[in-house]
Amino acid sequence: MKQLLIIAAILFVASSASAQIRIGKRTINVEKAVQAASDAATAITLSDEDVAELCRESIEWMDANNPVAAPDSEYSSRLIRLTENLKDVEGIPLNFKVYEVVDVNAFACGDGSIRVFSGLMDLMDDDELVAIIGHEIGHIAGHDVRDAMRTAYLAQATRGAISSTGGGLAKFTDSQLGDLALALTDAQFSQKQEFAADDYGFKVCVENGFNPYGMSSSLEKLVGLSQGAKAPIVQKMFSSHPDSARRAARIKETADNHQK
Repeated sequence: MKQLLIIAAILFVASSASAQIRIGKRTINVEKAVQAASDAATAITLSDEDVAELCRESIEWMDANNPVAAPDSEYSSRLIRLTENLKDVEGIPLNFKVYEVVDVNAFACGDGSIRVFSGLMDLMDDDELVAIIGHEIGHIAGHDVRDAMRTAYLAQATRGAISSTGGGLAKFTDSQLGDLALALTDAQFSQKQEFAADDYGFKVCVENGFNPYGMSSSLEKLVGLSQGAKAPIVQKMFSSHPDSARRAARIKETADNHQK
């Protein structure tokens, strides 16, 4: 509410002032302030369709700027095999690709795109990998990545880094799309969101015949790697999925109860 009041105040001043105003010792360019305020208001009211379009543009940028594994590669073949029954979530069609990079990471986008890094595939067995993929699908089901994209757009809009045209979404430059895409791979989620995504990963394993301990095992492995020689290559995933030790213990208890 406070943010909306600030935006309204800027728009009011702009309607009755010259191109610049002074507040204390600062001179503010009203036209730029109005544009930033307008974009912030757009971000606040982004529809699900708008967010889906932002996600599509961002994932297209990511695919164009990362080494995507060939469809017949060993990585892609493994991913296709493991995800053959994972077609959609909440009516959103899922699509999967592998980025051949050493980083240990995976991320989801609100348009149903799941991207898995080959560095992660090298370290996880099939059960663990399916659990992680299920976890990322859980972030789509819970609308977590949709909200993360809305937040990323708002952050850029309020600092005037992007500008909307004709009351719609901005026309993005290559670097702006890169910033939005980076916000997806580095998105921070709440403990509640992470627990819900872990539960979803567990469910995906159970429903598709994989080890119910895949989720807890993958988290335990991340904790171990973050403390060992491979720490530098797991830091991004570990930092974007915090408190992995606690989450591993929690979801292991869920698997124990399932086995009884």
